[in-house]
Amino acid sequence: MSAAATPVEAPFHADVAEAPGGVHCRWLTAADGVRIRAAFWRAGEKGTVLLFPGRTEYIEKYGPAAGEFRRRGFAMATIDWRGQGLADRLLPDRMTGHVGRFRDYQHDVAALLTEARAERLPEPFFLVAHSMGGAIGLRALHEHLPVRAAAFSAPMWGIRIHPGLRPAAWALSTLSRPAGFGHSYAPGTSPLSYVAEAPYDDNVLTTDPDMYAFMQRQLGAHPELALGGPSLHWLNEALRECLSLRRLRAPTYPCLTALGSRERIVDTGPVHRVMAKWLGGKLDLIEGAEHEVMMETPAIRTHFYDAAAALFDRNR
Repeated sequence: MSAAATPVEAPFHADVAEAPGGVHCRWLTAADGVRIRAAFWRAGEKGTVLLFPGRTEYIEKYGPAAGEFRRRGFAMATIDWRGQGLADRLLPDRMTGHVGRFRDYQHDVAALLTEARAERLPEPFFLVAHSMGGAIGLRALHEHLPVRAAAFSAPMWGIRIHPGLRPAAWALSTLSRPAGFGHSYAPGTSPLSYVAEAPYDDNVLTTDPDMYAFMQRQLGAHPELALGGPSLHWLNEALRECLSLRRLRAPTYPCLTALGSRERIVDTGPVHRVMAKWLGGKLDLIEGAEHEVMMETPAIRTHFYDAAAALFDRNR
């Protein structure tokens, strides 16, 4: 799979990104014609981090991450996945998180990789993948993504659903496809953005009030970046992909996976099971952390970035 069109300049909201200078932001066209947005920070003598964001996320959210990796000697490339950020939204209701097939995200991976090489980002490449990006990233590793090592943050290798409701989630999301209501929001979700609407107290993302305020400022200034709940179709695709990934043998790449002790979004059981079988893999359980390790307190953020950089240094 390869990009289908010459990239052109795309907007980057530097006013809210808290990112280092020198960013190049591009529109890319994936092989199936979907327009996505990608950003590249070239400076870094040790190689390039390919950062795969989670569901609802967007490039500017990882401006601080670009600075963290630059300080550790790495360039960075990241992306707005199809259906979120400023990439093409896939339903008339642009607040619905949606994808045709979960494997379609691999078209976006291919376009990002092609442009990273066209931008002459330094090699070798390394993967950092958060939440939904962790599922996309694990699939990409199985399809031989050309990276030397991978670091995951709360990877979505399972979706947290109450055990008593899991059969209903499977049944409803599966029936939504032939019945024609797959575009509807998954139960318990709505067009509202979680970060824009939920107060800091007892939020499920971070224990750092400053980082939560950072995310809220971004969506307040640029509401076009926001995304609401997933469609039933997306939910069914995600459930199927997670099940498929768990049935595969762990890849052979050196790997670090960080998981907060207070994780409440992804299903932690599959993370433990996948990492238990990953030769050369390490599961780092971070006491007190919520879902977003890279948006956590300064000490937790530093711990993750230092650990990821050390892994990459050992595998350059």
